[in-house]
Amino acid sequence: MANKSRDILGNLVKNFINSLKPRQFRGNLMGTDYKGNQYYEIPKSDTNRRNARWFVPKDGNEDKFDSGLPAEWESWLRYRRKTPPTEEEVMKNLELMKSKESKAAEIERKFKGTSAPPGQPLTFPRYPEYEQRPGEKS
Repeated sequence: MANKSRDILGNLVKNFINSLKPRQFRGNLMGTDYKGNQYYEIPKSDTNRRNARWFVPKDGNEDKFDSGLPAEWESWLRYRRKTPPTEEEVMKNLELMKSKESKAAEIERKFKGTSAPPGQPLTFPRYPEYEQRPGEKS
């Protein structure tokens, strides 16, 4: 009896029959992000092992894949998550990102000028209870 995985004639016939079946060429719109990028998916079929996913940038520049995509959509595109992100999830994470950026800018303004000038080593604080050099008290 022939092994199923090595049945060449059977694979040829099966692939020929599958090639005659109608296929979907246009993707289903799965959603858009806050930048205006649109995300599409074609469900898997007999010939494809998994769904085909892609995005169309708002500006039409399809050369850059990592053009600042939201992390939720990028993980969906790379098959790290099964379901596309919801609008609420993306907006919640966007607000969190903006909050972190504003706090980082505030910290940057607060501590601006406290580091050593370029080319000079940073000075460390000196405490009287600690030795600066072994065996030497300040």
